[in-house]
Amino acid sequence: MARIKDDYRALSGTEKAAIFLLSLHQDQAAMLFERMDDEEIRELSAAMSSLGNVHSSVIERLFVEFADKLSSAGGLVGSIDAAERLLNAALSGERVDAIMEEMRGPAGRTMWDKMGNVNEAVLANYLKNEYPQTVAVILSRIRPDHASRVLALLPENFAMEVIMRLLRMEAVQKDVIDHVERTLRNEFMTNLARTARRDSHELMADIFNSLDRNTENRFMTALEERNRESAERIKQLMFTFDDLIKVDPGGIQTLLRQVEKEQLALALKGASDEVKDLFFSNMSERAGKMMKEDMEAMGAVRLKDVDEAQSAIVQVAKNLSDSGEIVIATGDEEGELVF
Repeated sequence: MARIKDDYRALSGTEKAAIFLLSLHQDQAAMLFERMDDEEIRELSAAMSSLGNVHSSVIERLFVEFADKLSSAGGLVGSIDAAERLLNAALSGERVDAIMEEMRGPAGRTMWDKMGNVNEAVLANYLKNEYPQTVAVILSRIRPDHASRVLALLPENFAMEVIMRLLRMEAVQKDVIDHVERTLRNEFMTNLARTARRDSHELMADIFNSLDRNTENRFMTALEERNRESAERIKQLMFTFDDLIKVDPGGIQTLLRQVEKEQLALALKGASDEVKDLFFSNMSERAGKMMKEDMEAMGAVRLKDVDEAQSAIVQVAKNLSDSGEIVIATGDEEGELVF
């Protein structure tokens, strides 16, 4: 015979919620379930199935506690997720997406107002992958103080290219401005909105991808000691230079056309034999021979420089993947020399 649950203090929060839902009419419970995500539903369902018999005194105390907490709360806690759930219950998905994009994006009446309110580090990180002429147009449209902070965070050579184009810039045609504005709205602002609700492990994976090898290993080892589960999830989400073996030959050839030869040679100096073979097999015999000669002529190179070259190529690959041009199937000191 199943044991009757009669000790209110022994109940977990999930068990209390399960009892509460079972006490409601099916229609009322269904309305609550519609506002939960899949993980919450699974957790509550598991608790319901293992409750057994619950004493009436426990149910009575649960509702008394619920009423007390509701009356003493003093208000409601609003959040962007709560707003999105409520909108989804009343509006079409397309309208909700448009409203939420506006809410999650930076404040501002026009696109250029919004760009002026984007953190300079975030904006610089995006602009460094654009053409200097495009960056010049964007910086010319935002506040000078904000533009100067963004410019200071761009790579030095790239920043000089932008400055030269700003100096030579004349009146920009309206259709060019409109095109840049559309691109910013469709790509940058949309990605910014997605980032606002990204899983924290995805965010940390991107951060770890940007670290040099030595620092990454040090942090990952420390994280494994504190939270092995999170460390493993971050590892799964990380995309490294060695993961380029997941790109098909056509994708590698597209990537080869987008990266600088010197940068690739430096990156391959520290790559695994498997990744080296992947790139060489997608070059002509002559190009492959020249690349190997360039790598040999480099002699000893710093591990830090190799990491930077590999990270840059990985970023190009991720950009190509985001735009649909390629498909990616689902420690030592910095001064060490790689031969």
